[in-house]
Amino acid sequence: MSQEDKRYQVIISDRAGEMLVQHAHFLAQVSLAAADKLRVDIIESAKSLQEFPERGSWIVDSALPLNVYRKLLVDRRYMLIYKIKGDKVYIDYMVDCRQEYAWLK
Repeated sequence: MSQEDKRYQVIISDRAGEMLVQHAHFLAQVSLAAADKLRVDIIESAKSLQEFPERGSWIVDSALPLNVYRKLLVDRRYMLIYKIKGDKVYIDYMVDCRQEYAWLK
């Protein structure tokens, strides 16, 4: 298999899945359509990491280990925080970009 054809397995942690549920639940209080759009956009963004996970930039924060976590912005407000190990992409967190994420440490 050439590098161009390589596909990564994307694994969404229980914690990240729960974070998505919480964000969608909160958004559904305002708009069910917006909550559903967020859910679909997050899932599509996660799937897109199968082909090119390196496109997300490194997270540079003194509270986090250097060159471990990458971030992928979704809908201008949300961020998937993930790491790549071998042929697997582990999505560990899904956060609102307006929040601080030093607590991830």
